[in-house]
Amino acid sequence: MENYTQISTDFILLGLFPPSRLGFVLFTLIVPIFLMALAGNLIMVLLIFLEAQLHTPMYVLLSQLSLMDLMYICTTVPKMASGFLFGNKSISLIGCGIQSFFFVTLAGSEGLILLSMAYDRYMAICFPLHYPIVVNRTVCVVLILGSWAMGAVNSCAHTVYALSIPYCRSRAINHFFCHVPAMLMLACRDTRVYEYTVFVSTILFLVFPFLGIVCSYGRVLITVYRMRSQEGRKKAYSTCSTHLTVVTFYYAPFAYTYLRPKSLQSPAEDKVLAVFYIFLTPMLNPVIYSLRNKEVMGAFGRMTQRMCSMKM
Repeated sequence: MENYTQISTDFILLGLFPPSRLGFVLFTLIVPIFLMALAGNLIMVLLIFLEAQLHTPMYVLLSQLSLMDLMYICTTVPKMASGFLFGNKSISLIGCGIQSFFFVTLAGSEGLILLSMAYDRYMAICFPLHYPIVVNRTVCVVLILGSWAMGAVNSCAHTVYALSIPYCRSRAINHFFCHVPAMLMLACRDTRVYEYTVFVSTILFLVFPFLGIVCSYGRVLITVYRMRSQEGRKKAYSTCSTHLTVVTFYYAPFAYTYLRPKSLQSPAEDKVLAVFYIFLTPMLNPVIYSLRNKEVMGAFGRMTQRMCSMKM
């Protein structure tokens, strides 16, 4: 195996699927999921932006979630598809750093946005009289900007470190995007100190927000349980259970990937887990959070009617 010490040498992304007939079949199965995620999140962003009736804190937060999911898949999937279809698996150090920066930024920011959305639902259901005062437009803007800023600062620290260390092993990254843990396996420097910072970041951006979401929905379920309307309880239980399911699909693979000791890490497992938070949750989020909502579907119907009338 050749050794490399020049930090300017390109990396090679080995990809998600093997270069075989089975790999092509798996690739054709993942393409519809990508297209559904792309279309669903793009529709949600445009719909909430264009419909004045959806300019409320809850839907503004939803638009940010859809925007993050849209950027999420566009940051990682096109390069993966290009590498599989055309064999263009090479990526420069700078390109790898840019991809890693956006991925880590979006991962951290989306976790905080999901927490903000859970807080919004908690205030709306448990304290409906105080909700318009506590969750106003200013608070919503602060939550959004804070999520983006904290995600970007965290990402800068990890990306700068990944770009600054020397790599002295094979430049083949056993992943389908520039995943920092996969990159560090190629480093010739001891990275144990950095692994502790990854652990701390995971606790701050994944574990704490997930616990906050669970506590918020737990309080919501207690409030809903006290409702007199049986139909209302069923609807709330259904909504909370689906939300928590999708949230778990997002947080659990991340936590398992980043909290495992290096000795227990498996590149094959990491790639399978990445499918959950890169493909499945961006596809499910528009359906679970938005497209099942009567207000969203009503706004979508009105926008469709306007577009049809313009064509006529």
